[in-house]
Amino acid sequence: MKVRLGDIDVGYSRAGKGPPAVMVHGLAEDRSSWADVQRRLSDFTTYAYDLRGHGETDLGEAEGTLEQLAGDLIAFLETLTGPADCIGYSLGGTVVLRVAAKRPDLVTRATVAGTSTIVGRRAVGFFRDRIETLRSDFAGFASLLKEDTRQQLAVAGDRLEEVAARRLKAVGAGGGYVNAARAMARLNEDPLTPLLPDIACPVHVIGGEADMFCPRKAADIMMAALRRGTYRELAQAGHLMSVDQPDAYAQAIRNALESSA
Repeated sequence: MKVRLGDIDVGYSRAGKGPPAVMVHGLAEDRSSWADVQRRLSDFTTYAYDLRGHGETDLGEAEGTLEQLAGDLIAFLETLTGPADCIGYSLGGTVVLRVAAKRPDLVTRATVAGTSTIVGRRAVGFFRDRIETLRSDFAGFASLLKEDTRQQLAVAGDRLEEVAARRLKAVGAGGGYVNAARAMARLNEDPLTPLLPDIACPVHVIGGEADMFCPRKAADIMMAALRRGTYRELAQAGHLMSVDQPDAYAQAIRNALESSA
């Protein structure tokens, strides 16, 4: 399915029946990364959409900012669901948190997994290197993405080839990846952390025990600033926790959606 939102046509998938929940994917992903979770949450009406420049969504006039990506989520909520639970993974988590702070009327509860609200200089270097390589040497970028994927898996290494191929397909021509990576790099100079106390709704933070890309420190920073935050850590899970521990990951999201806090 597609919907026109501002300057872009947005591809999305709708599944299940019940209270609405909107899912926002991470870098080098698309909405298909939520398919297993959507299947398991059939008693909710789940919406997973492709971020700007990813999957079936146009790149449009990309600005490389979290503010623009948050604006796209706001438009999605205003057009399709109204107030809803919002679930974000990694990059998607930062988008969800930005909207929860900016438009509390639209986010009834936020669930963020593998998410950081500030990135260090090393991460900025990582994003800049990936952007430069993607623009100049796609084969080289594909090799880097495979290695990144290997490091993001804690126990599901046997699925490396499959997951890396899926992620490379999601990158496509690369415009969306570059745009999103630029937005993430900006979190070094303009972190989300100062906005967290403004979030009125409950925020459920999910982390992977073996996540090297978004370690426990990132969750601790969020928990110290959130007014209504809870934390759950998944054992034997790396950054790609949906691949390492699909059952526990889906259950953690369900617990968040069903929580009264």
